[in-house]
Amino acid sequence: MTESPVIHVTDLCAADAVQFAMREKSYSAMRQSIIDGVPETARSLAQEALATGILPLDAISNGFVPGMHEVGEQFGRHQVFLPDMMASAEAMRAAMVVLEPEFRKLGTERPTAGIVVLGTTKGDIHEIGKSLVGTLLSAHGFRVHDLGVDVPGEQFAIKARELRANIVGVSALLTTTMKNQRGVVEALDRAGLRPGTKVIVGGAPVTRRWAEEIGADGYAKDAMAAVALAQTLMAQSATPVTVESV
Repeated sequence: MTESPVIHVTDLCAADAVQFAMREKSYSAMRQSIIDGVPETARSLAQEALATGILPLDAISNGFVPGMHEVGEQFGRHQVFLPDMMASAEAMRAAMVVLEPEFRKLGTERPTAGIVVLGTTKGDIHEIGKSLVGTLLSAHGFRVHDLGVDVPGEQFAIKARELRANIVGVSALLTTTMKNQRGVVEALDRAGLRPGTKVIVGGAPVTRRWAEEIGADGYAKDAMAAVALAQTLMAQSATPVTVESV
Protein backbone atom coordinates (compact mmCIF):
# COMPACT_ATOMS: atom_id res chain seq x y z
CA MET A 1 0.00 0.00 0.00
CA THR A 2 1.43 3.36 -1.05
CA GLU A 3 1.56 5.94 1.67
CA SER A 4 0.12 9.38 0.96
CA PRO A 5 2.66 12.18 1.07
CA VAL A 6 2.67 14.09 4.32
CA ILE A 7 1.90 17.78 3.97
CA HIS A 8 3.00 19.80 6.94
CA VAL A 9 1.03 22.81 8.17
CA THR A 10 4.22 24.82 8.24
CA ASP A 11 4.70 24.12 4.53
CA LEU A 12 1.18 25.41 3.77
CA CYS A 13 1.78 28.51 5.87
CA ALA A 14 5.05 29.17 4.07
CA ALA A 15 3.35 28.77 0.68
CA ASP A 16 0.55 31.13 1.69
CA ALA A 17 3.09 33.66 2.91
CA VAL A 18 4.95 33.52 -0.41
CA GLN A 19 1.72 33.94 -2.37
CA PHE A 20 0.66 36.85 -0.16
CA ALA A 21 4.03 38.55 -0.64
CA MET A 22 3.83 38.12 -4.41
CA ARG A 23 0.36 39.63 -4.55
CA GLU A 24 1.37 42.56 -2.38
CA LYS A 25 4.30 43.16 -4.71
CA SER A 26 1.90 43.13 -7.67
CA TYR A 27 -0.49 45.56 -5.94
CA SER A 28 2.42 47.87 -5.14
CA ALA A 29 3.52 47.85 -8.78
CA MET A 30 -0.04 48.62 -9.89
CA ARG A 31 -0.23 51.58 -7.52
CA GLN A 32 3.10 52.89 -8.75
CA SER A 33 2.09 52.60 -12.40
CA ILE A 34 -0.80 54.97 -11.69
CA ILE A 35 1.35 57.36 -9.66
CA ASP A 36 3.94 57.39 -12.46
CA GLY A 37 1.20 57.82 -15.07
CA VAL A 38 2.42 55.11 -17.47
CA PRO A 39 -0.52 53.53 -19.35
CA GLU A 40 1.59 50.78 -20.96
CA THR A 41 2.83 49.59 -17.57
CA ALA A 42 -0.65 49.75 -16.02
CA ARG A 43 -2.10 47.72 -18.91
CA SER A 44 0.66 45.12 -18.67
CA LEU A 45 0.26 44.76 -14.91
CA ALA A 46 -3.50 44.32 -15.28
CA GLN A 47 -2.90 41.53 -17.79
CA GLU A 48 -0.31 39.90 -15.51
CA ALA A 49 -2.71 40.10 -12.57
CA LEU A 50 -5.39 38.20 -14.45
CA ALA A 51 -2.86 35.63 -15.70
CA THR A 52 -1.71 34.91 -12.14
CA GLY A 53 -5.22 34.49 -10.76
CA ILE A 54 -5.79 37.88 -9.13
CA LEU A 55 -9.47 38.75 -9.37
CA PRO A 56 -10.22 41.91 -11.36
CA LEU A 57 -11.97 43.58 -8.41
CA ASP A 58 -8.97 42.88 -6.17
CA ALA A 59 -6.61 44.38 -8.74
CA ILE A 60 -8.74 47.51 -8.93
CA SER A 61 -9.45 47.88 -5.21
CA ASN A 62 -6.02 46.92 -3.86
CA GLY A 63 -3.78 48.09 -6.68
CA PHE A 64 -4.94 50.71 -9.13
CA VAL A 65 -7.47 52.72 -7.11
CA PRO A 66 -5.06 53.31 -4.20
CA GLY A 67 -2.67 54.75 -6.79
CA MET A 68 -5.34 57.24 -7.88
CA HIS A 69 -6.00 58.09 -4.22
CA GLU A 70 -2.31 58.88 -3.74
CA VAL A 71 -2.18 61.05 -6.86
CA GLY A 72 -5.32 62.87 -5.70
CA GLU A 73 -3.78 63.59 -2.31
CA GLN A 74 -0.59 64.84 -3.94
CA PHE A 75 -2.66 67.05 -6.25
CA GLY A 76 -4.47 68.47 -3.23
CA ARG A 77 -1.11 69.27 -1.61
CA HIS A 78 0.11 70.90 -4.87
CA GLN A 79 2.86 68.28 -5.18
CA VAL A 80 1.67 67.26 -8.63
CA PHE A 81 -0.17 69.28 -11.27
CA LEU A 82 -2.86 68.85 -13.90
CA PRO A 83 -0.64 67.17 -16.55
CA ASP A 84 0.47 64.62 -13.93
CA MET A 85 -3.15 63.98 -12.92
CA MET A 86 -4.11 63.51 -16.57
CA ALA A 87 -1.28 61.02 -17.11
CA SER A 88 -2.43 59.03 -14.08
CA ALA A 89 -6.00 59.08 -15.36
CA GLU A 90 -4.81 57.69 -18.71
CA ALA A 91 -2.97 54.90 -16.88
CA MET A 92 -6.10 54.13 -14.89
CA ARG A 93 -8.17 53.97 -18.09
CA ALA A 94 -5.63 51.59 -19.65
CA ALA A 95 -5.91 49.21 -16.71
CA MET A 96 -9.71 49.37 -16.68
CA VAL A 97 -9.88 48.49 -20.40
CA VAL A 98 -8.25 45.18 -19.47
CA LEU A 99 -10.09 44.50 -16.22
CA GLU A 100 -13.67 45.57 -16.88
CA PRO A 101 -14.43 42.90 -19.53
CA GLU A 102 -13.40 40.27 -16.99
CA PHE A 103 -16.31 41.27 -14.75
CA ARG A 104 -18.69 40.42 -17.58
CA LYS A 105 -16.95 37.09 -18.23
CA LEU A 106 -17.24 36.18 -14.57
CA GLY A 107 -20.88 37.20 -14.52
CA THR A 108 -20.22 39.73 -11.78
CA GLU A 109 -20.31 43.48 -11.54
CA ARG A 110 -18.18 45.93 -9.68
CA PRO A 111 -20.05 47.50 -6.74
CA THR A 112 -21.51 50.83 -7.83
CA ALA A 113 -21.12 53.96 -5.71
CA GLY A 114 -23.75 55.74 -7.81
CA ILE A 115 -24.78 56.55 -11.37
CA VAL A 116 -23.51 59.81 -12.88
CA VAL A 117 -24.42 61.50 -16.15
CA LEU A 118 -21.63 63.85 -17.16
CA GLY A 119 -21.15 66.41 -19.91
CA THR A 120 -19.96 69.83 -21.03
CA THR A 121 -22.85 72.22 -21.47
CA LYS A 122 -24.32 73.46 -24.74
CA GLY A 123 -22.09 75.84 -26.69
CA ASP A 124 -18.91 74.65 -24.95
CA ILE A 125 -16.51 72.13 -26.48
CA HIS A 126 -13.93 71.86 -23.68
CA GLU A 127 -13.23 68.22 -22.93
CA ILE A 128 -10.19 67.72 -20.70
CA GLY A 129 -11.51 68.67 -17.26
CA LYS A 130 -14.82 66.89 -17.74
CA SER A 131 -13.10 63.71 -18.94
CA LEU A 132 -10.74 63.75 -15.97
CA VAL A 133 -13.71 64.01 -13.60
CA GLY A 134 -15.31 61.02 -15.34
CA THR A 135 -12.18 58.91 -15.04
CA LEU A 136 -11.75 59.66 -11.35
CA LEU A 137 -15.42 59.01 -10.60
CA SER A 138 -15.15 55.66 -12.38
CA ALA A 139 -12.02 54.82 -10.41
CA HIS A 140 -13.94 55.49 -7.21
CA GLY A 141 -16.76 53.11 -8.09
CA PHE A 142 -19.26 55.37 -9.86
CA ARG A 143 -20.90 54.26 -13.08
CA VAL A 144 -20.37 57.20 -15.44
CA HIS A 145 -22.10 57.97 -18.71
CA ASP A 146 -20.22 60.74 -20.49
CA LEU A 147 -22.40 62.64 -22.96
CA GLY A 148 -19.43 64.54 -24.37
CA VAL A 149 -19.39 68.25 -25.17
CA ASP A 150 -21.91 70.83 -26.41
CA VAL A 151 -24.77 69.00 -24.66
CA PRO A 152 -28.25 70.61 -24.44
CA GLY A 153 -30.08 70.54 -21.13
CA GLU A 154 -32.82 68.25 -22.45
CA GLN A 155 -30.24 65.63 -23.41
CA PHE A 156 -28.94 65.58 -19.83
CA ALA A 157 -32.52 65.08 -18.62
CA ILE A 158 -33.29 62.30 -21.10
CA LYS A 159 -30.18 60.32 -20.19
CA ALA A 160 -30.65 60.91 -16.45
CA ARG A 161 -34.18 59.52 -16.68
CA GLU A 162 -33.07 56.57 -18.80
CA LEU A 163 -30.27 55.58 -16.41
CA ARG A 164 -32.04 56.66 -13.22
CA ALA A 165 -28.97 58.74 -12.50
CA ASN A 166 -28.18 59.83 -8.96
CA ILE A 167 -26.05 62.76 -10.10
CA VAL A 168 -25.74 64.95 -13.17
CA GLY A 169 -22.40 66.73 -13.56
CA VAL A 170 -22.24 69.78 -15.84
CA SER A 171 -19.01 71.47 -16.89
CA ALA A 172 -18.62 74.94 -18.42
CA LEU A 173 -15.26 76.48 -19.28
CA LEU A 174 -16.54 79.75 -20.74
CA THR A 175 -18.38 82.59 -19.03
CA THR A 176 -20.67 82.71 -22.07
CA THR A 177 -21.79 79.10 -21.57
CA MET A 178 -22.25 79.18 -17.79
CA LYS A 179 -25.89 80.20 -18.24
CA ASN A 180 -26.54 76.87 -19.92
CA GLN A 181 -25.77 75.11 -16.64
CA ARG A 182 -28.93 76.77 -15.35
CA GLY A 183 -30.69 75.31 -18.38
CA VAL A 184 -29.68 71.80 -17.28
CA VAL A 185 -31.15 72.32 -13.82
CA GLU A 186 -34.36 73.65 -15.39
CA ALA A 187 -34.57 70.71 -17.81
CA LEU A 188 -34.25 68.25 -14.92
CA ASP A 189 -36.98 70.18 -13.05
CA ARG A 190 -39.32 69.98 -16.05
CA ALA A 191 -38.66 66.24 -16.31
CA GLY A 192 -39.66 65.79 -12.67
CA LEU A 193 -36.23 64.41 -11.75
CA ARG A 194 -35.45 66.95 -9.04
CA PRO A 195 -34.61 66.87 -6.19
CA GLY A 196 -33.93 63.15 -6.46
CA THR A 197 -31.26 63.67 -9.10
CA LYS A 198 -28.52 65.91 -7.76
CA VAL A 199 -26.69 68.45 -9.95
CA ILE A 200 -23.04 69.35 -9.52
CA VAL A 201 -21.33 72.05 -11.57
CA GLY A 202 -17.75 73.00 -12.26
CA GLY A 203 -15.38 74.71 -14.66
CA ALA A 204 -12.93 77.59 -14.60
CA PRO A 205 -15.45 80.49 -14.33
CA VAL A 206 -17.90 78.63 -12.06
CA THR A 207 -18.19 79.55 -8.38
CA ARG A 208 -20.04 78.34 -5.32
CA ARG A 209 -22.25 81.42 -5.49
CA TRP A 210 -23.20 80.62 -9.09
CA ALA A 211 -24.07 77.04 -8.12
CA GLU A 212 -26.35 78.32 -5.39
CA GLU A 213 -27.93 80.88 -7.72
CA ILE A 214 -28.95 78.32 -10.33
CA GLY A 215 -30.17 75.76 -7.80
CA ALA A 216 -27.38 73.21 -8.22
CA ASP A 217 -26.62 70.90 -5.31
CA GLY A 218 -22.93 71.63 -5.22
CA TYR A 219 -19.81 73.05 -6.80
CA ALA A 220 -16.37 71.49 -7.11
CA LYS A 221 -13.31 73.42 -8.19
CA ASP A 222 -11.35 70.42 -9.52
CA ALA A 223 -11.66 66.72 -10.34
CA MET A 224 -10.78 65.37 -6.91
CA ALA A 225 -13.17 67.79 -5.28
CA ALA A 226 -15.87 66.53 -7.67
CA VAL A 227 -15.30 62.98 -6.45
CA ALA A 228 -15.53 64.06 -2.81
CA LEU A 229 -18.68 66.05 -3.57
CA ALA A 230 -20.32 63.12 -5.36
CA GLN A 231 -19.51 60.81 -2.46
CA THR A 232 -20.94 63.31 0.02
CA LEU A 233 -24.12 63.81 -1.98
CA MET A 234 -24.64 60.05 -2.17
CA ALA A 235 -24.24 59.77 1.60
CA GLN A 236 -26.25 62.89 2.46
CA SER A 237 -28.62 63.26 -0.47
CA ALA A 238 -31.01 65.57 1.34
CA THR A 239 -28.47 68.33 2.02
CA PRO A 240 -26.87 70.59 -0.63
CA VAL A 241 -23.11 70.44 -0.15
CA THR A 242 -20.07 72.26 -1.52
CA VAL A 243 -16.62 70.73 -1.57
CA GLU A 244 -13.92 73.13 -2.71
CA SER A 245 -10.82 71.07 -2.01
CA VAL A 246 -9.54 67.76 -0.77
